[in-house]
Amino acid sequence: MSKVEFKMPKLGESITDAAIITWFKNVGDTIEEDEMLLEVATDKVDSEVPSTVSGVIEEILYDANDVIKIGETIAIIKTDGKASVSKKSTKKVDTKPETKKVEKSKKKRTIIPSAAEESQSKSFSVSNSNAFFSPLVIKIAKEHHISFEELARIPATGHEGRLRKSDVFQYIEDGRPFKFAQAVAQQDPTAYRIPQLKFDKGKGKVIEMDRMRQMIADHMVYSKHTSPHVTAYVEADMTNMVNWRNANKIPFQEKHGERLTFTPLFVEAVAKAVKDFPNINASVDGNKIIVKENINIGMATALPSGNLIVPVVRNADTKDLKTLAANVNELANKARENNLKADDIQGSTFTISNVGTFGSVMGTPIINQPEVAILALGIIKKRPEVITTEKGDEIAIRSMMYLSLSFDHRVVDGFLGGSFVRRVADYFEQFDMNREI
Repeated sequence: MSKVEFKMPKLGESITDAAIITWFKNVGDTIEEDEMLLEVATDKVDSEVPSTVSGVIEEILYDANDVIKIGETIAIIKTDGKASVSKKSTKKVDTKPETKKVEKSKKKRTIIPSAAEESQSKSFSVSNSNAFFSPLVIKIAKEHHISFEELARIPATGHEGRLRKSDVFQYIEDGRPFKFAQAVAQQDPTAYRIPQLKFDKGKGKVIEMDRMRQMIADHMVYSKHTSPHVTAYVEADMTNMVNWRNANKIPFQEKHGERLTFTPLFVEAVAKAVKDFPNINASVDGNKIIVKENINIGMATALPSGNLIVPVVRNADTKDLKTLAANVNELANKARENNLKADDIQGSTFTISNVGTFGSVMGTPIINQPEVAILALGIIKKRPEVITTEKGDEIAIRSMMYLSLSFDHRVVDGFLGGSFVRRVADYFEQFDMNREI
């Protein structure tokens, strides 16, 4: 008899853990090599994971919604035996979070509070000092707008002091007695506190957020809470770039087999500007600024579901226009087909958002954390403009576009932000009309 430990596989660069969404097999089921065993979630991408061997599922070590480290054993597969399913040996895997028994989970998810939460949590005594909450408990807490501080006060009856679903529901039924509990120690009177306001949400069709929309919402709120956003605007004359692209898009596709959209031209110019102002290509780690070595340009892209995702063009500053066009087209096609992989959306250092695609004149984008700036590109629109010629000032029809750069004012000041977005506009305006394809 041979047993194989099936481990959580590596799912992409820099990914250290993944959440189990569902198991496709139960204990006692037969599985073939390369047959899908489970589905997992990492960041914004869901991935189906195939079995590496053929055999019989002998043991499943984790349930749906458990968060597992990469390389950790999640199942045992017996590789030489026939499937024999019995009521005594079969473990039915319940993939519904509402019915899963949380206390049987073999893995605890660590919730790390923010600095503000941590400082506040030290100012009062709690009934439940265990800092671990299961994904199900967190889900219930979010639905009822229960903070981590309030969760920590709820008496826990689970194993090793773990908070159970029933504990939370009992607490809610009791009227949430700790909802307005006052801190024991005196708090800083100058500290900002979120007011507990009740609004009339109105009546209408109720639509549950899908998992990705919830993640996007959390990411956006976190970004606005973390980074003091400032937005700088400039206007660029795109006439040379527009005329060159219109004249060369068909010859370019015939020569290189790739569609020539504006996006690779935008990525090329932005990468050049990032090289000129490397401090815009950074992230913040406490009191330290990390200036990134690579220039990886993220492209904010809408999925068919309407959700937003950011595929990444890696090392954009080292690639020619043909390669950039190929990368952009490949990522755009994957996004349209919902086929982006974890590696496709990891590691961006600066993001652009082409809001002009939707007809917007300009936008005020939210920074894609942990970056320190994001550039929005508006619609290219023909307008009468005053230009200087050999004959003097004249009115001409020009293709104009607004650029708006949102930046993190903790580490990017107005001079750097304004100079950078102006440099991008300069590269757009100084586009070489005689450029070879």
